[in-house]
Amino acid sequence: MERIKAVFFDLDDTLLWDEESVRQAFHRTCVLAQQKYEVDPEKLEIMVRKKARALYENYDVYPFTQMIGINPFEGLWGTFHDKGEDFKKLSEVAPAYQKQAWTDGLLELGINDPEFGAELAKAFPENRKQVPYLYEESLKVLDALKGNYKLLLLTNGSPELQNIKLEITPELRPYFDQILISGDFGKGKPDPSIFEHALGLLNVKSDEVLMVGDNLNTDIKGANSTGIASAWVNRKGMEATEVKPTYEIKSLLEVLDILKG
Repeated sequence: MERIKAVFFDLDDTLLWDEESVRQAFHRTCVLAQQKYEVDPEKLEIMVRKKARALYENYDVYPFTQMIGINPFEGLWGTFHDKGEDFKKLSEVAPAYQKQAWTDGLLELGINDPEFGAELAKAFPENRKQVPYLYEESLKVLDALKGNYKLLLLTNGSPELQNIKLEITPELRPYFDQILISGDFGKGKPDPSIFEHALGLLNVKSDEVLMVGDNLNTDIKGANSTGIASAWVNRKGMEATEVKPTYEIKSLLEVLDILKG
């Protein structure tokens, strides 16, 4: 692939192991409930996740969170003090949503204690910040690419929240020539406009770029719709849907093979 000049990377579950960070934050928070009420922390986690998803979908701001790409579990630790009317609405509902999700999760296990629900809702964001995880190959790959390719981080989400993730993994930011967050731009992946904006930021054409991401419906679909080659990081061996990546890889290290290709 001689002509590739730039690589776009997704952040969550591509470079950062966000799923594991969330799992650890849930575990640490649910253990507090185990200490107070002897509940099974795993059962509480399942219930809170379930309740959080259901509550999240009922808010007026849900379509906005879908468009920008903010999932229910980010909703559990974000404050969303970002610019714009939609973020203002989200920041207004977030505290009640966070408290309700934990209170309802406890209720499912027979514990009616809204005050403790509020305590757990406060503990979860702090716990989430304590457990940042990078995939072990992330920095190796970025080291190999830095200086040889223009690098852009293309991430969906709240600018405040995504920047916190970058602050608690300070190694990442220096690798990137540009960082583009959907909440700043106003639309998220897979919308073609954010990919076109990213091309403009690096001053490259679509056939000069490789997009690397773990999500078929955002990273790969968006790249496909803009004529950008894509590498789907499929660490879990999932079945591809009707969205077809240019390349399918199990590890980020394979990006280097594609580029040598």
